[in-house]
Amino acid sequence: MKKIILFFVLAINLLQAQGIKIKGSDTVLALSQEEAEAYNKKSKANVSVTGGGTGVGLAALVDGTTDIAAASRKIKLEEKMKLQEAGKKFKEVVIARDALSVIVHPSNKVSQLTREQLEGIFTGKITNWKEVGGEDLKIVVYSRETSSGTYEFFKEIVLLRKNFSSSVLAMPATGAIVQSVSQTKGAIGYIGIAYLEKTIKPIKVSFNQGKTYVEPSVKTAKAGTYPILRPLYYYYLAKDESKVKPFIDFILSAQGQALAVQGGYISAK
Repeated sequence: MKKIILFFVLAINLLQAQGIKIKGSDTVLALSQEEAEAYNKKSKANVSVTGGGTGVGLAALVDGTTDIAAASRKIKLEEKMKLQEAGKKFKEVVIARDALSVIVHPSNKVSQLTREQLEGIFTGKITNWKEVGGEDLKIVVYSRETSSGTYEFFKEIVLLRKNFSSSVLAMPATGAIVQSVSQTKGAIGYIGIAYLEKTIKPIKVSFNQGKTYVEPSVKTAKAGTYPILRPLYYYYLAKDESKVKPFIDFILSAQGQALAVQGGYISAK
């Protein structure tokens, strides 16, 4: 009896070892989970997904603890160097796109901000909502942690690489930003469009000094009018291509891209 139990334990462990592990971006997390669930049902595979941030996922790819690193930004030079030093060739694929959305508490009367105003808020130069047309209320700023690809992207595109204010409250996951902003009257934060819900309010943004303001939506992202648009990536090692490619092909298929759109993402093409 013990031998039979041991056999099944070993068999389960073997199946798990042969499965595909995905780790990384919280923005990509919900998409990866939906795709993995559908793929597992279709092919009886074992694709498992965890978050932690883009930087965490790429570090896991370097040390061999994940098969796919999910990323909401392009791989950095230093990350490429680490893979190169380890003798690991990698491949990159865009699996979907995302409209990064700036969010506030639903009671906030401010409905639109320029890039310059956003820069002022997140760098600490603007600290009260009355400075941007709102009520006399302190601005509480929420951001992702530095290991997040969303943090890196927001800093580059919105802040033009300027540093975040030291008073910014860093959250470990997108869900934490959604919850915090929904519960804090003077709050502001930023999240992937797929995480928008009724408990928070997305605002229109202008990247042409207030001439036009555009709301974050799949429609404006597809039209190319929404300015904070980014690709979402999978990175994997070239030696593992035969293992991971069937799953990636599924994501890029009509069915996989339909799942992405249903989940609030923008299709890869």
